[in-house]
Amino acid sequence: MKPTKIRNLQLYQAPYHVLSKQLGSHLSKDLRQKYGTRSIRVTIGDTVRVLRGEFKGVDGKVKEVNTLKRAVTIEGIKKEKLKGGQFDVYIHSSNLLVTELNTSDKWRIQKLEGTKSKVSKQKEAKPKEEIKLKEETKPKVVEEKQKAPQTEPKPKQEAKPKPATKTPKTKTAPKKPKKELKEKKGEK
Repeated sequence: MKPTKIRNLQLYQAPYHVLSKQLGSHLSKDLRQKYGTRSIRVTIGDTVRVLRGEFKGVDGKVKEVNTLKRAVTIEGIKKEKLKGGQFDVYIHSSNLLVTELNTSDKWRIQKLEGTKSKVSKQKEAKPKEEIKLKEETKPKVVEEKQKAPQTEPKPKQEAKPKPATKTPKTKTAPKKPKKELKEKKGEK
C-alpha cells in the first residue's frame, strides 16, 4: 500500500477503538515500578505534567478527553481570545506524563495490577468426594421416589400433512423431432 493510504487509515479514517489506543501517555517512574507498565490511556481525573510545547512543566488534572482530536484539556491551561474571554487548549496525549491515576474505575486498576475481575472468575469445581457424601446423606423417602417406576411418556401426535399450495402440472406429450413432422406432412 502507498504511504498516504496507510496514513489515512491510521489517522483520519481510523475506527474508534484505534483512536482510543492513540490516547496513551507515559507513566511516571514510581507508577511504572508499581504497576509494571510503561504507558496507559489517559482518562478524566488523571493528574498529568506537560512535557512539550508552550505549557511545558505545568501540572494539572485532565478535564476533558477528545478522541477525535487525540488530545486532552487540562485544568488551568487556557488561552486568551482577541476579543476577550478564554478557551481551553488541547494538548496531544503523547506530550503528557501521568503522575497520578484516577482510581475511581475499579476495572482499570484491576487491569493495571493484573488481577482478574469478578466477572472473569470461573466457578471452582467441587471435588468428587464431597458429591458422594451428599448423595449418601439423602433421606430414604427421596430414594424410594427415585426407585418408583416412572410413567411412560405419551406418544407424540402425528403432524397433519399440509395442503399443497402448488397446482399439479399436467403431463404434456413429448415433442417429436422436426424430421418426423416433415415426413408426416409430405405423406399427406
